[in-house]
Amino acid sequence: MTIVVNHLTRMQAGYCCVAGLDVETNRHVRPVLKGQRLPTALLKRNGGPFDIGVMVDLGSVTPNAARPEVEDYVFNPAAVRAVKSETAQTFWDRLQRSTRPNLRDIFGHELNMRGPRSCAVDTGRGIASLGCLAVSRPSTLSIRQRAERRDQVRMRVSDEEFALDLGVTDIRLYERDHVTPDAQAVQRTAEALERGDRAILAVGLTRPFATSDYPPVHWLQVNNIHLEERRLWQLG
Repeated sequence: MTIVVNHLTRMQAGYCCVAGLDVETNRHVRPVLKGQRLPTALLKRNGGPFDIGVMVDLGSVTPNAARPEVEDYVFNPAAVRAVKSETAQTFWDRLQRSTRPNLRDIFGHELNMRGPRSCAVDTGRGIASLGCLAVSRPSTLSIRQRAERRDQVRMRVSDEEFALDLGVTDIRLYERDHVTPDAQAVQRTAEALERGDRAILAVGLTRPFATSDYPPVHWLQVNNIHLEERRLWQLG
């Protein structure tokens, strides 16, 4: 199976999450390791194959789908190879073919509000955990300071039904520790959004976790922000 990477997200230090579009079907695929998290050694910057816009041959894969994470495939890191980086225009065209105009079209009717500005899908439910959203309304990006917790990149996202304030896990918006927001990268991206530059959001559902108000559910977040003015922004 061969994919083009369009989701590249930060996790705890030393780990990341990757997903891409199958070059044959244009459906999302998330390569995963059985019982393990994906190490950052597999990032292109660290000598691995994965970066935004890179076509990657995963070798032989095994489906590991469980709703809503229907995109999961177990792969062997030793068999993976980077084929090439797509051109900026080819990558943007591929993203456009995968976009949907609203969140319901991506995640289905089991995506529901949790609190005033968040939404989620219950465990074992839903039709997908990854997608691309065409941004048609103004969106704002900022760094939220949190008492006794690390700062977090946040984005306000709206479609015809939802008005949300979502966490952003785009690895390009964080420093090398994958925890500290990169203030300059966030500012540049925020300014582009404020100018009204076209954007496509790679959106996804988290693995299930609980909060003080809710049992474990799959929370919606923004995985990556793709800007038309910078069509192939790689981590490098």
